[in-house]
Amino acid sequence: MTAGDAPASGQAVQRAVWVRLRAATSRFTHAALGASNRLRLPGPSVLPVAGAVVGLYSGLAAGIFSSLIGLVSGLTFGAASLKHTLREGQFRTLMEAFAAARWHPEYAFIGVPLAAGALLLSRIIEPGGPRDEVKRRLRLLALLTLGALSLYYPLVALSALNSVFGHSHNLVEAIPHLPWWLMLLAPTLGGVAVGRLLRDRPETHGHGVPEVVRAVKSGANELPADRGLLKLVASAITIGSGGSAGREGPIVYGGAAFASTVGRLLGFSRKELSILLACGAGAGISASFNAPIAGAVFAMEIILREFELRVFSPIILASVAGTLVSQGVMGESAMLRQVPYELVSGGEVLAYAGLGITCGLLAFTFVQLLHGVEHFFHGHGKNRLSPWLGSKPLPLRAGLGGLCAGILAFASPTVWGSGHDYINLAALGRLPFLFLITACLLKLVATAVTIGSGGSGGTFFPAALIGAMAGGAFGTLVHYFFPESTGPSGAYALVGMGGAVAALTRGPLTGMMMLYELSGNHDIILPLMVTCTIASALCHYLTERKAPKVQSDADLLEATPVRSLMAHLTPVPAGTPLRALTDLLLTSEAGTLPVLDTVGRIYGTVQVEQLREVWRDESVYPLLVASDLARKLPALAPDANLAHALHVMDHEDVDALPVTAPPGNPTCGLITRAAVRRFLFAQHAQAHAEGEYPITPSEAH
Repeated sequence: MTAGDAPASGQAVQRAVWVRLRAATSRFTHAALGASNRLRLPGPSVLPVAGAVVGLYSGLAAGIFSSLIGLVSGLTFGAASLKHTLREGQFRTLMEAFAAARWHPEYAFIGVPLAAGALLLSRIIEPGGPRDEVKRRLRLLALLTLGALSLYYPLVALSALNSVFGHSHNLVEAIPHLPWWLMLLAPTLGGVAVGRLLRDRPETHGHGVPEVVRAVKSGANELPADRGLLKLVASAITIGSGGSAGREGPIVYGGAAFASTVGRLLGFSRKELSILLACGAGAGISASFNAPIAGAVFAMEIILREFELRVFSPIILASVAGTLVSQGVMGESAMLRQVPYELVSGGEVLAYAGLGITCGLLAFTFVQLLHGVEHFFHGHGKNRLSPWLGSKPLPLRAGLGGLCAGILAFASPTVWGSGHDYINLAALGRLPFLFLITACLLKLVATAVTIGSGGSGGTFFPAALIGAMAGGAFGTLVHYFFPESTGPSGAYALVGMGGAVAALTRGPLTGMMMLYELSGNHDIILPLMVTCTIASALCHYLTERKAPKVQSDADLLEATPVRSLMAHLTPVPAGTPLRALTDLLLTSEAGTLPVLDTVGRIYGTVQVEQLREVWRDESVYPLLVASDLARKLPALAPDANLAHALHVMDHEDVDALPVTAPPGNPTCGLITRAAVRRFLFAQHAQAHAEGEYPITPSEAH
């Protein structure tokens, strides 16, 4: 071998290695493309990702809502603080606020590559068949993720601006300096503005949570996103101008409305849409209270009313995503200050049981008063003033409600807005007994008047404040009479807050977990369990006792005769050949036909499923007739009720039964399980459309 042959041999080896490497890379690429083209993403596998995306937007909605409230509140309290900051701070404070803001750049470092990867994957997957749906879902979820990131950072900057330019106010310090005329004018103008905004959109009226519950229970799952945005704006005006309402209802409604839109775009089924609506609602609660566990429990206990394993992952991911975004926008500080707590003695449980009774009675009174005020302002009252008010336009009614709230704010500043600053004072035991009693009663009345007259906002948080004030007053009395064996009034204020929430929502787990999470104290869970359970059970009993009886499915089935749902069919003679029988079964709507015996009486039924064992064997076609395949079944009388029909179906393990016909009638009846299900669903849909859907007032608030 010459000297020149060695480099040539080395180059040949390098070329061979390079060719092999290219071939291996090509095989891997083709295998990856083949795997991607076989990829299937059915609804349940996308649902957790969609839940997380909905959670992102619920957190953003909470931040936008908070900024809107701060803006309206800043306009209400005046722009003097803005001029003061610009003149003296020379933007130094603004720079400090921007530096202290929680920008979380890691969100972009994680979210952008994931979204870009999803977009790339959607382009690689070849079109055709089910893959088109996969491509569309990947592309939509990726774009939604990028949209959330593009909104997040401007919203953080806006929150920093609000913190500097005086759009956030400590209610306890600001209310005493507010002129009397402004305390009357601001909520009145706010009510007029909200009434004008919602005048032509009656579907946006309500408190937020009950509308979501009805959408899920009815199976409609349709809450347009524009309604959610409109409700956020209207509620921000109500709360920021001094109306007595809560923040959680609009956030729940807004999150669920966005989830409804996304779910329909993704082509989710009815059940998946219900879960996604619960994701948006739970993420809204998580973002509003900085309590992800409570938000997830709220979604499962209040919205879905189920704790199945398949709903856990999307709801929990949504709650986590909503909390992370809201912490960056609104800060990570807890709504409640950390207050030390301990159960002083075992006998103190009896005191917390009494607090549960008190909270249950208060929640029931709140629900009844709220419905009464709504009926009064809508003209359904029995006195002369109610019909006159009902004939007036919504802006006038809502403005009058705002004026009443402003008048009540003179007696108790807790009436103004959400009043959450006073919860911390009650938890610390710094409010006198008379103040607590007055605040509890007036907040109850003011919230009913504000919302019942046409204002926009939730009832969840006002109930929490009412419970905190009532708990503080209850604890003051108990500690006065039993100072050695009971804790301070602040402990009862915290537990009362959870009890009122549990009673109003009829969700004891939600009340327990919210206060447990907000307080950050393990010792409070025992009194919370006692108070929340008793309060929820008592309010449920009182509400159901006074509520009109809703006809149950069992009542409907027992009251409906079989003849009203049965299909009239021509029975198949016993000697019908198999080929003709096959044609009849395949063209029948139910896939089942009644069969006669040899003397012309109803023998039973034959189903299309019974053809599976014989349809491939052509040799048996001339040998078999209808009576050979029919199953003998009892025939129902036309006057029998549907409950009896279902009982017989269950006993015989079938989905259809024949029904006898009068002598001489060429047709007979057939009742199917599917027809009964359609009947029940139609009854529920009709009741929902008429406003009689089985949702009690305690569920609706």
